[in-house]
Amino acid sequence: MKVQEEVSQIVKRAVDRLEKQGGVKQVVWIGAGGSFGGFYGAHYFMQQESSQLYSTMCTSGEFIYAAPKNIDKNTLVVLCSMRGTIETIEAAKVARDSGATTIALYVDESELVEVTDFKIKYESLALDESRLDRVNGSIGLCIAMNVLNEVEGYENYDLAMNSFDLLDPIYRKAVEYTTPLAKEWAELNKNQKTIYVIASGPALGAAYVFSICNLEEMLQLDSPTVHSYEYFNGPFEVTDKNRSIFQLLATGKTRPEDERALRFEQRFGGKKLYVLDGKEIGLDDLKPEVSPYFNHSIFSSIL
Repeated sequence: MKVQEEVSQIVKRAVDRLEKQGGVKQVVWIGAGGSFGGFYGAHYFMQQESSQLYSTMCTSGEFIYAAPKNIDKNTLVVLCSMRGTIETIEAAKVARDSGATTIALYVDESELVEVTDFKIKYESLALDESRLDRVNGSIGLCIAMNVLNEVEGYENYDLAMNSFDLLDPIYRKAVEYTTPLAKEWAELNKNQKTIYVIASGPALGAAYVFSICNLEEMLQLDSPTVHSYEYFNGPFEVTDKNRSIFQLLATGKTRPEDERALRFEQRFGGKKLYVLDGKEIGLDDLKPEVSPYFNHSIFSSIL
């Protein structure tokens, strides 16, 4: 069964359950670390396309201690944990006790799937053999698209669902293209202690995950994540030819923000600047109506 079909079935059941209680009013995305950041694409999509549904993201730990008052029987809570992070399990219990309907994304079964209403198994982004349409970020996006279609209708729904079939081929081709470039940039930056990661719009979540999970957690390097527009409200002051900068260029409406930042970086930065352009790694192979919403999935996988 395709992931689109599996997600569609689960979402229909969840929405039907919520309809009996007055309908879906909001969606909350919860996780820790990469599982939290992985939901950014889904949240961004809902912010852009929904006129009625409210969407928000919350870290597992914060949700335990400071869950919003509006979490109730009209709330759909989607949680993600690869192996059952304790805080995410506790967050699921808080959501359940507040009357929300819950969906768990998981790799290995844990208590998380026991305390949630519905579950969807995903494939780890860390494994090369995992299909891109079946990693957590892609499934989260698919959930968001299906929820919107069920509740409000989504005019590009069929186009979006068909696009999931194209993700893995785009990813494989992009890996081949970027690997030698990444090796060259890594050699230039191997002695750096700080790497700035800059992005905006649909690529901001991928930048965040790259900073905290890859550069800070795995390599123990300082890595501020900077919004391309906010770059000019402080961080641009430290830009020089010795600074390591990793700039993401997203496709979609916010691309001018990224291009403006890049122009400054190219003028005042040096050889340690790396540009990962969505147009060069296959996002333009998708229709422009839906392409921006797949920035997170493609960028995160490449990074």
